[in-house]
Amino acid sequence: MKEQKGVGRMWHLYKMGGITPALASMMGAQNAQQMAFIRSMSKEQRKDSIMDRPLSEMEVVVFDLETTGFYPTNGDEILSFGAVLLKGGQLMEDQSFYSLVNPRRKVPKHITELTGITNEMVQDAPDLMQVLHDFMEFIGKRLLIAHASGHDKHFLNAALWRTSKVNLTHRVLDTMMVAKWLDPGRTNYNLDDLLDQAGIAITQRHHALEDSVMTAKLWLNYLRRMLDRNVVTLGDLYAYLSKH
Repeated sequence: MKEQKGVGRMWHLYKMGGITPALASMMGAQNAQQMAFIRSMSKEQRKDSIMDRPLSEMEVVVFDLETTGFYPTNGDEILSFGAVLLKGGQLMEDQSFYSLVNPRRKVPKHITELTGITNEMVQDAPDLMQVLHDFMEFIGKRLLIAHASGHDKHFLNAALWRTSKVNLTHRVLDTMMVAKWLDPGRTNYNLDDLLDQAGIAITQRHHALEDSVMTAKLWLNYLRRMLDRNVVTLGDLYAYLSKH
């Protein structure tokens, strides 16, 4: 009960404009600064319209998360963040982001087998707030791209709300949805099969950065095909996707 009153007092002070001293005293100065940054990023993102920007010139970030399971509301946690920058049709592999996260819980055996991430690897990793802050700093106000993005958006939203009481305001474009428009009638749209179809080498699956790089290469393949169809802006693409 005492803890709940403390949290309530913190949010009262936030609404009254006393966010910095309130958080600094209850969360620590570093966490307070990280939270303030994340909140300001969310607010600024809402001001920026990107629908008229040419796809061939846009800077976008392709990202992926590895997690302990499928349900952040049931105790599952993010284990790693991976992301890579694209500038128009160019993959900037030297401008990438990767970090493990200490999930504050045991990594299930089947997740270790799938991802290669062990309890020993994450025990000294930074906490969620730190990595989330660094990830948001890396992506800036850019469009986000992910494959089968529902899972990643679900966890990212849960992390943003838990740490900073904000929702994700970035647009997230799903390469699976683009694939369904470009290649209708396929029996499945999993990443492995789409990479194989596009002739993209599969390196290390279920590694957040490697999956991001492979998905980025898939996006570049789709970008060329979209431009050939005279789909020029992000708004053009969303108009086509809305019909499929």
